[in-house]
Amino acid sequence: EVMVLTYGATISSVKAPDRRGSLGECVLGFDEETSYAATWPRGDATCPYFGCAAGRVANRVANAAFSLDGKDYKVKANNGAHHLHGGGVGFDKKRWAVVEATDTALTLALRSPDGEEGYPGCVDARITYSLPTPTSLKIEYAATTDAATPLNLTNHSYWNLEDGGATDVLGHVVRVNADLYTPADDESIPTGEIRKCAGAMDLSKPKALGDNIYDTDQGKGYDHNYVLRETPGADGLRTVATAWAPKSGRVMRVRSTEPGVQVYTGNYLDGSLRRRDGGPAYARHAGVCFECQKFPDAVHQAHFPSIILRPGETYAQTTVHDFGTAASKAAAFGEE
Repeated sequence: EVMVLTYGATISSVKAPDRRGSLGECVLGFDEETSYAATWPRGDATCPYFGCAAGRVANRVANAAFSLDGKDYKVKANNGAHHLHGGGVGFDKKRWAVVEATDTALTLALRSPDGEEGYPGCVDARITYSLPTPTSLKIEYAATTDAATPLNLTNHSYWNLEDGGATDVLGHVVRVNADLYTPADDESIPTGEIRKCAGAMDLSKPKALGDNIYDTDQGKGYDHNYVLRETPGADGLRTVATAWAPKSGRVMRVRSTEPGVQVYTGNYLDGSLRRRDGGPAYARHAGVCFECQKFPDAVHQAHFPSIILRPGETYAQTTVHDFGTAASKAAAFGEE
């Protein structure tokens, strides 16, 4: 059971059965649409981006500037000196138009005019959310442009497979299909290095997120881009991650066309937000994001996968979330 808002093309609710068959909330969000807009003035670090479509460029652009085809561009700095998730009024703060809606699919469209947030070119974007099976959520993105422009879209849902954010996700057991990641500085800007995962940064084998979360780079929790190891299969998808909640038994497996995934453990949630008045507060680490994407700050790193979209090309991305249950860690991760 999935609820999507036209505001920000936002996933506001995903309910899936636990091991006893009871439907329960699996994402952080708000019951009232107006609550999403109310969070944006909170400031650079504390805007949560619950469930939204992030763009034109998800993640960060260093110093809110880039050069393209010999011309310099300045985009909105909304994360200190840097540009985050499309800037001050990104795709997450736009009202998307409904193109088509059925019982199992919703297609939304957005036109981003030339110059918006400082980006060149008029971009026409579409997102289709669908339920191809009773246990799968599929997100398909498409976009075109009339001038060369950076484009890197993702969904920013915070997942909590135990209780939708009433407690933290430190007990969630996670495996990410990556042996490498892109280290970042203290302002979350990639250094350009592609480094082998080790210690707390290694999620290649199933481990509880809380095992050594404060031994991660920067010591605040996970907020890092992982380089996915697998080449896409015949369906164009590669394995991204698996997450298992031991108490509820819920399992989520993520697959995507994208080469990277930003794993983020809600490090800046502070207990001031809640789904509804009187509901549980979303405290630090109340959710974990798996933001399928190309790499952060790719406009400044020539060896990262390119995020430049040109006229005549079509941007395309697909990410699939498959849900189930498992009675044990071994069952959840196919180790039985």
